[in-house]
Amino acid sequence: MVMDMGRDAVQDVVELTYRPEVADFTSALRARLRVSRQGWIYRWMPFVMGCGALVEIVSLVRGDKHFSPGMLASMVVATTALALSPWLQARAFQRLAEQRGVFRAMVTESGVSVATDHTTGSVAWAAQPRYRETARVFVLFSADKNATTFTTLPKRGLADPADADRLRAILDRHLSRV
Repeated sequence: MVMDMGRDAVQDVVELTYRPEVADFTSALRARLRVSRQGWIYRWMPFVMGCGALVEIVSLVRGDKHFSPGMLASMVVATTALALSPWLQARAFQRLAEQRGVFRAMVTESGVSVATDHTTGSVAWAAQPRYRETARVFVLFSADKNATTFTTLPKRGLADPADADRLRAILDRHLSRV
């Protein structure tokens, strides 16, 4: 949709309508791990824990007295929990979002407005100055080092697949891609 905002001003508006899904939030949270400082912990810790578990398994096979079944079990549990954490967090986000009903987002030259059956909110570009695109969503992030706040815009909420290009163009004009 293109809105006439006066004599010389034409504003491009992209609208999305959707119900958030776990996969949307999972994609957004994984993207957040890529741009946040704490994300490197989540990316490397399963590898580190897996190496520790491998050392314990080698100790078991060799028959060393230092083998600790509790340590091995805790490493396996911790590695699994870290690997599943984006999905587990996404389920929690989705349960909260489900209570709000249908989401209607409007992306304009001044920012993003999101309305649900129960709430309305707006985010100016300065509040979330960077974004990342995944196969499923566009995610807008706050400027702080851990990307504390973010806005998720699922591509499936677009009325027309061509709207993804228009949305990307608006985001590129106002935000930095990370």
